[in-house]
Amino acid sequence: MEFSTTICTIGVTTILVIYTWRILNFLWFNPKKTQKFLQEQGLKGTSYKFLFGDFKELSEMMKEAKSKPMSLCHDIAPRVSPFYHKIFSLYGKNCFTWMGARPVVHVSEPNIIREVLNNYQQFQKPRGGNPLVKLLAKGVIDEEGDQWVKHRKIINPAFHVEKLKHMVPAFYVSCSEMIENWEKSVATERSCEVDVWPHLQKFSADVISRTAFGSSFEEGRNIFELQREQGELVMKVANSVYIPGSRFLPTKDNKRMKEIELEVKKLITNIINKRFAEMKAGESSKDDLLGILLDSNYKEIKESGNKRFGLSIDEVIEECKLFYFAGQETTGNMLVWTMILLGLHTEWQTHAREEVLRVFADKKPDIDGLSHLKVINMIFHEVLRLYPPAVILRRLVHQETKLGNLTLPAGTLIQMNVMILHHDKEAWGEDVNEFKPERFSEGVLKATKGATYLPFSAGPRICIGQNFAMLEAKMALAMILQRFSFELSPSYSHAPRAILTLQPQFGAHLILHKL
Repeated sequence: MEFSTTICTIGVTTILVIYTWRILNFLWFNPKKTQKFLQEQGLKGTSYKFLFGDFKELSEMMKEAKSKPMSLCHDIAPRVSPFYHKIFSLYGKNCFTWMGARPVVHVSEPNIIREVLNNYQQFQKPRGGNPLVKLLAKGVIDEEGDQWVKHRKIINPAFHVEKLKHMVPAFYVSCSEMIENWEKSVATERSCEVDVWPHLQKFSADVISRTAFGSSFEEGRNIFELQREQGELVMKVANSVYIPGSRFLPTKDNKRMKEIELEVKKLITNIINKRFAEMKAGESSKDDLLGILLDSNYKEIKESGNKRFGLSIDEVIEECKLFYFAGQETTGNMLVWTMILLGLHTEWQTHAREEVLRVFADKKPDIDGLSHLKVINMIFHEVLRLYPPAVILRRLVHQETKLGNLTLPAGTLIQMNVMILHHDKEAWGEDVNEFKPERFSEGVLKATKGATYLPFSAGPRICIGQNFAMLEAKMALAMILQRFSFELSPSYSHAPRAILTLQPQFGAHLILHKL
């Protein structure tokens, strides 16, 4: 009996020692070994801190930056990315930091960035971390390898130029509703102060609701409200250290995130089921995003003769959630920063209005005319340079990988700091923080001259909806310029901050004047 007890004790002790060693190796010995390995290759960076890495300093600096607005200028990187701005000043633009126990290698050379973004098989989207982050949206943005190829192939038809033409009326209706609300506000005195940020958010959400779900527009609005709340909760968990298993704890945020996930899934499932019923009744498929997606999926399954070549209902739901998040965030943000910048630089607002009136006069904008708005195109590109929707892009290597002159250990994150790259004096010149749309007068390639420009990412995984976003934004801005002039209100506080995407923390208060 004593012998068996001893054997049992030795067995338990051995297991505990093995697991303790594994935990210590993961949380201390391996990160310290990686730190030395990177330093030996000439990279400088922060010293690893047990468990948290740089999370604490990053969070504290973000909190401090967000506590007050900044001066009215476009040198916004110190406020939006204060930790990385400081790190690059200390260690250079190619350096390393720590996300918990995981090394983050920052790269800035255009040829290295192109290699990372072009080779999607080797440099993949990061997985792992807090599984609750994935509740916001997965879909094509989250898939890798053959799964990504399948999703992209099925979704592509929804964003063909011919299909986008059918969505222009939805852009027009949604923008007309927003403009009518503004006209009511300025009806008596011909001008008034309006915080345009919530209006532009609602506009872009309505566009997605109409273009994604057509006649199920009202249900679409409900989905947007839930997804917006989910985005705020996701940002909280993304900026904290994930302890394995903590997602199962019945905290207030955990419970709410799971409630939203179930509610959104139920709403989208109901819309899809209605669409299936219409198709069974012999109705033709609709030209909204959901209709095109279901039609493309059906054709793929039919041609291959196998359901596994198509998307499951759950995968269709995830793509619909992604339409909401990516579509609404990108366009709403681009428009709000464009109005803020044109409210500050009114000479460019005048140039843009002259172009709109020359092309359309007071008539309804059409897709052919929108494609000829060169000044507005230049303005949007410069806005996206100074105020990019996503301030960082990350990729992960799963095995030891050679990148340029570096050898990266398995599990290393590669980070491309879009915000800081777009504000790099060495790449763009001394006027990098000035609003100068004319730098794009001969197109993006001539403007960049080797600089890195990534408003929609790049390579095979470039944002599939960029043409949708640009067309929607052109329609909205053209209609606004036909009816209003505007300038920044004295109550406007300049406070860009990143909550998944770059947003004005205290709104966008403008003085609107009815033309």
